[in-house]
Amino acid sequence: MGMFMGIDSAASGLTAERLRMDVISNNIANANTTRTENGGAYHRRYVVFTPRERQPLSFEQTLMKAVGARQNTGEGVRAVAIAEDPEQGPLVYDPGHPDANAEGYVEKPNVNIVAEMVDMITAHRAYEANTTTINAAKSMVMKALEIGGR
Repeated sequence: MGMFMGIDSAASGLTAERLRMDVISNNIANANTTRTENGGAYHRRYVVFTPRERQPLSFEQTLMKAVGARQNTGEGVRAVAIAEDPEQGPLVYDPGHPDANAEGYVEKPNVNIVAEMVDMITAHRAYEANTTTINAAKSMVMKALEIGGR
């Protein structure tokens, strides 16, 4: 396993969680938007993640696999899409609203502020965990360099 694989994996997590926080912030900002460029109320968005593709095995990894060592290290994560929640938002009776339909109902965004804030806290905690991972890996590399320098 390469010395920097842990840092690389955590860095991909930082990028993914930053994108997730940006999307959540956009959802919160549009929690009252009843008219979008596409027409209709705003629909919440979410990020779809997938594990990064495993890189070709190095000589060391091939050797470890041959002797039966476990190869379950993570390779990181990447965002593959920003999807839109198709669920319709609540209909509110407001005949004087400019976006009201013929019956006087306005479709509100399907954004739940409480759920978005919980998601934001979760993303923030994951971001902190990845930062801690990078700092720990950096500390281990520095200690290894100190040992090698003696």
